[in-house]
Amino acid sequence: MREKLLQLEKISRQLDPPSGKRDEVRKKIIDYSENFLNRIENINAFNVHENADAGLLTFPINEEPIDVSLALSLLKNHVDTPGLNPASGGHLGYIPGGGIFYSALGDYLADVFNRYAGVYFGGPGAVRMENMLIKWVANVMGYPEDAGGNLTSGGSIANLIAVVCARDASKIKAREFEKAVIYMTKQVHHSVDKAIRIAGLKECIVRHVPMDENFKMKTGELANMIKADKMSRLHPLMIIASAGTTDTGAVDPLDEIAKIATKHELWFHVDAAYGGFFILTEEGKQKLKGIELSDSLAVDPHKGLFLPYGTGVVLVKDKNILNQSHFYQANYMQDSVSASDELSPADLSPELTKHFRGLRMWLPLKLHGVKPFRACLEEKLLLAKYFYAEVKKIGFSVGPPPELSVVTYRYIPKSGNSASFTDLSTKVLTKEEATAAENDFNKRLIEEIQKDGRVFISSTMIDGKFTLRAAILAHRTHLKTVDTLLEMLGEKVRVLEGKYL
Repeated sequence: MREKLLQLEKISRQLDPPSGKRDEVRKKIIDYSENFLNRIENINAFNVHENADAGLLTFPINEEPIDVSLALSLLKNHVDTPGLNPASGGHLGYIPGGGIFYSALGDYLADVFNRYAGVYFGGPGAVRMENMLIKWVANVMGYPEDAGGNLTSGGSIANLIAVVCARDASKIKAREFEKAVIYMTKQVHHSVDKAIRIAGLKECIVRHVPMDENFKMKTGELANMIKADKMSRLHPLMIIASAGTTDTGAVDPLDEIAKIATKHELWFHVDAAYGGFFILTEEGKQKLKGIELSDSLAVDPHKGLFLPYGTGVVLVKDKNILNQSHFYQANYMQDSVSASDELSPADLSPELTKHFRGLRMWLPLKLHGVKPFRACLEEKLLLAKYFYAEVKKIGFSVGPPPELSVVTYRYIPKSGNSASFTDLSTKVLTKEEATAAENDFNKRLIEEIQKDGRVFISSTMIDGKFTLRAAILAHRTHLKTVDTLLEMLGEKVRVLEGKYL
């Protein structure tokens, strides 16, 4: 048996390479990453791909190792090249954000030391750091110092934790779910719908509150809905507002909603995953007024603080509710009970095994300070206003003025210029036909932009209209990037219109 153990030990020790081997592999990986960063301004934001990732399948996982150079070649050709490049300043689709360098170093250190960040007994420093960051975010958002919170994997889990807290705080019984009512607009992020379902509230009544022309919740309609539901002996449960919707960047009137929630004793949750950290700017403070009055909120540092994907925050004003909803004590963890100097993250979320996310947030905040984060956010707000003004000058129809950093716009082609209709100039279009022609043109337009690849934009459907979006939040997006997009839009429109004239 000893001989077998020594044989296995010799093989298993390969998992702990010696210093020389670490130096060799680390140098090649650092060189690869530095080459990427040094060229980042000249790398496409998007590369059209047809099974470009399939090459990975020719090197399946097996018993024997491959050389690091071959591994990096596979990574470059089949992972880092095809599709969307989220690290690019040209990423103006979806809601971009992350990738700052010091966060990568924080993750490297967190992975090397592998500190356990779930329970204070096991990782007191890691847990204290996370709680310190939660308190900082709470202070930024105007929450009390004794609020509870958790560093999550993103806005989806943050919203789920908050919905569970709202459910439990209401003391509602499962048999009463059919009469419980949740209020939100149709612009709320789909992670909220998922959270409601996963939290066991699928049978609840969901009221979609009407919106104004800027896609903000109409508070008068909200108040009337709540009153009507109470008259019908229903159980109004919670209001979910948005601080920066994904489609348009709209911010619901948070202060007015807070007053209604207080009057009718409803839980008030704000999904600020995208827009929350704009509160670091003076303009953002005004637009997010009332967020401090919520009972809970979700905000993503991997958006507004430009951290890597997988970094969210949930705040709950009453930390006791957060603890009561998520605490569970297992027999094998009885040794950790006595260590109670700090709240343990594992007691405040569904996660027990927890990556040391705090270091990826703490290190850049300490090494940079808050000032460049604030400047970057102010820059994005101004770039959105600039793009909104300039895209109109080249003939685009625009949506509401950008409240944060999302701009919606679409091109209305001249009659006869859509491939969907070959001779529209000879007939009067119905409203439906005109919309279909415009939708087709804008779809072709975005396809041309994505084929070019220098800048990536996305689209959405608003009131049946195919609408283009510029979501300006990547920390590497600057004036040159936006000017490039404007040039591309003008060029592609000319090409498409010329093609179908």
